[in-house]
Formats: sequence, C-alpha cells, structure tokens
Amino acid sequence: MTLPHGDPSALEVISAIHAGDLDAVRRLIADRPQLATARMIGRKGVEGGWRTPLHAAADWPGYFPNAPMTIQVLVEAGADPNDDTGGERPETPLHWAASTDDVEVAAALIDAGADLETPGGSIGTQLDNAIGYTCWHVARLLVGRGARVEKIWHAAALGLLDRLEELVAAGPEAGELSKGFWHACSGAQRRAAEYLLAQGADLNWVPDYAEGTPLDAAGGDGTRRENVITWLRDLGARSSAGAGQQTD
Repeated sequence: MTLPHGDPSALEVISAIHAGDLDAVRRLIADRPQLATARMIGRKGVEGGWRTPLHAAADWPGYFPNAPMTIQVLVEAGADPNDDTGGERPETPLHWAASTDDVEVAAALIDAGADLETPGGSIGTQLDNAIGYTCWHVARLLVGRGARVEKIWHAAALGLLDRLEELVAAGPEAGELSKGFWHACSGAQRRAAEYLLAQGADLNWVPDYAEGTPLDAAGGDGTRRENVITWLRDLGARSSAGAGQQTD
C-alpha cells in the first residue's frame, strides 16, 4: 500500500510512533493491517521516495520513546526491515538509525533481520553512513554484528589497527591514506592517525565531501553529542559559561 503525502492514516501512525504510543500503534495496525508495510510518500513526491513505519521509528533525530519496542510490534505485523525508501538514494531503516547513532533502534532492526551491508544510501552502506556521520556507537555495533571493514577510512575511524595495516599493505589508491588519516582524526583514533601519517598521509588534507582539515575534524562533535546539545538547547537549558552574566 502506498499512501500519498499528508494522508491522515500515515500522519496518525507516524505521530503514534514518534510519541512511543505502542497501544495506538497496535490499534492502528489492527484496524488497517496494511499500515505496517505501507510506503508513505514524502513531501517531495514519488521522485523523492517514501518511508515506511519502520523508517519513522528510526527517523531523525532518533531516540523516540519505545522505538525499539515499536520496531518489534511493526515487524511482528509484517514490516520488512530491508524495505528501502526508493528515490535516487534508497535507504533502509538501518541506514537511518546509522545516521542518528540510535544504537538501540539499530540493534532492534538487526535482530529483526536487517541487512548490514546494503549499498545506495546517502553515503553508501549502513557502515558508510555511520562513520561518515560520526555515529560511533552504531558503527561499532555494525562491525560487532558482522559488517565487513573493507575500507581504510573505516578501519582508521574505528581504530582497528590490525585491519588497517592489512588494508594499507594491499596497496591503497591515491588519496586513501589521507582520507583514512582525516577519519582517524575525526574518530579520535590517534594511533591510527600516527600510523597513516608515517605511511605518507597529508597532514592537512581536506575532503571534497566535508569541511575542514584533520585538525578541524578532531575538534568536532559526534552526531550523538550534537543531538543531545540540540535537545538541551531546545528545552531552554543554559550553559554555566553564561551564569552570573546580567543583561541590561
């Protein structure tokens, strides 16, 4: 079943999922079983793809109440954890969880049978997304559950030194050492960074898909940390740096 953008049923099920209202999710699916597997068109139309209820549970910014349980409810009702979003860069729900660093949701999807190495996402595979968006918890979960580390920048970002040495020994293409060095710095993996620098990586290499040098990357916040900071600010939390300051 495909639902157009703004369809009331789609809006209702997404609202229930994001609120963590498991009873409402169960009721909606009981009343209309096709909702569990529905493809809900986004505001960009068919060309921009769709999302399923499982995607809604893994959507940005992640960490919706009861999301891991919601995934179990949806899968038991027939939802496919490997259904993708269509469009130019199709992504599975696990791609989305890998882009928010919601490790509990990612684990629930993997437990439900999600494939670990589906290509075609905004960066590539789920591991590509996780590392590219500095989602270290999900990246380590993916590797721990069996995702293959076949790229220098993967091994460098996660500090997998033995694997990194194997990949370098295989003869990397031009620029791969510097790319790995950049991601090692992004992941705060000093030993991996030192190794790659000794192998000839460029100390100040800047990728064409991100901003900043390796030093800039080392000073950035990970996705999970940025998520918490944004959440606190939205709640009106204040920094102690501003305590005691008075305004006229």
